Amino acid sequence: MKIFWWCLGFVLWLGVGMIGEGAEKRLPLNVLFITTDDLGLQLSCYGDKVIKTPHLDALAASGARFEVAYVAQASCSPSRSAMFTGLYPHANGQYGLTNAGKGFALHEEYREQTLPALLKKQGYRTGIIGKLHVAPEKCFPFDYKGVPGARTRFVKEVAQSASKFFRQKGKEPFFLMVNYSDPHASRLDKKSGDWFFERQVEGLPDNPLEPGEAPPWPFQGIEEPETLENIANYYNCVMRVDIGVGMLLDELKKSGRHNDTLVIFIGDHGPPFARGKTTCYEAGLRVPFLVRWPGVSKKGTVSSALVSTVDILPTVLDAVGAPLPEGLHGESLRPVLAKNDAPWRDYLVGEFQFHGGEPFYPRRAIRDGRFKLIHNLRAGEARPSTGVDGDKAYAASLTEPYNGTDVRAAFETFANPPEFELYDLEADPIEFHNLAGLPELREEEARLKSELAAWQRETDDPLREAEGLTSWVSQYVKE
Repeated sequence: MKIFWWCLGFVLWLGVGMIGEGAEKRLPLNVLFITTDDLGLQLSCYGDKVIKTPHLDALAASGARFEVAYVAQASCSPSRSAMFTGLYPHANGQYGLTNAGKGFALHEEYREQTLPALLKKQGYRTGIIGKLHVAPEKCFPFDYKGVPGARTRFVKEVAQSASKFFRQKGKEPFFLMVNYSDPHASRLDKKSGDWFFERQVEGLPDNPLEPGEAPPWPFQGIEEPETLENIANYYNCVMRVDIGVGMLLDELKKSGRHNDTLVIFIGDHGPPFARGKTTCYEAGLRVPFLVRWPGVSKKGTVSSALVSTVDILPTVLDAVGAPLPEGLHGESLRPVLAKNDAPWRDYLVGEFQFHGGEPFYPRRAIRDGRFKLIHNLRAGEARPSTGVDGDKAYAASLTEPYNGTDVRAAFETFANPPEFELYDLEADPIEFHNLAGLPELREEEARLKSELAAWQRETDDPLREAEGLTSWVSQYVKE
């Protein structure tokens, strides 16, 4: 009888131990969220032939790569605000850069439901490396603040800072956001306004491209020497990011947390060149979007689902088992990560309000798998900026070599857009040929206009009616 009770006790003890072990394995996932400034699809896993990005290619191969992903707005602060809130900037209040001088910041009602704030409520240890650039800073409760934004081009330092965070004691799960400033342009002197791209930092990359080794941007077609030098050095910045991400993920593996960590990698918008950043063209809105979700994503998945950065917050909250706030514009990516042909959205939307304080040239864009519509809300009464971060491509497009070319025509549309632009992205992925108003595409144009209007109603876009636009002009536009 004693033997029976001893055996029963041993079985119960073993069972409790196994339950405890299982419970440990079922703890919420850690989250590593990686962003880069101004990175479009300039990665070899996205088909770019200029450089190799082996570390990001490996991350893509370990999980899922989304072929068509949009940021909410191709400007840093608004773009990041959508990642943090799951809401488009027109709704969350971060209409332009935090340093635009107009007090742009999240609306009061969303300040307690930013991603780090929500994860803190779930018992997460939170950290950030690099810049935040969304206001107000107090609504982002980070326990750990590592390398500041100005230092994140020193990618070894970033990896060391992340390692320190990964190895901090405690059983609570973690959320770490790592923000690389590359491939954003730099300025030696903010007063001079001269912009450049860092060719090498601490000897990285080892073998940088030289001017002329990278072709003109397809979305520009400008072959001026200064532009080509900037493009080559932009790619050098991208290679440095790739090296840095490799170092970062190595530190995650060394910490023993690799297998229970959701990893998301994204660019905050496209390259800082005219017709890219601060526009609603594909070169501005489309970014790399890589996800490795243990137990959900499958290795080597390439998804054609139309995804957005507003999907990041609901995806992370779903992954960690946290409740979702009401009224989100995004959705968890779980269905399309688990099953490639899962039902998903048919349209993808991007927008623009402000970059700096002026000009105010709001736009809305919507696309399906083939066609794209851009609505320029102030066409005929205002004009957008023709430059970004020192890029001189627009001025170059006006010179004699481009007379009568498609390049000149595309830049003329860019500088003085009509109310509507329509593009066939299969035939014209660089959006050089505006098809709006063509009789043979009347139905496609009407369909996209209707879907865009529906999205504006659903998201309570304040600029969907003329009265709202007039109100914003009176509030934000200097006479």
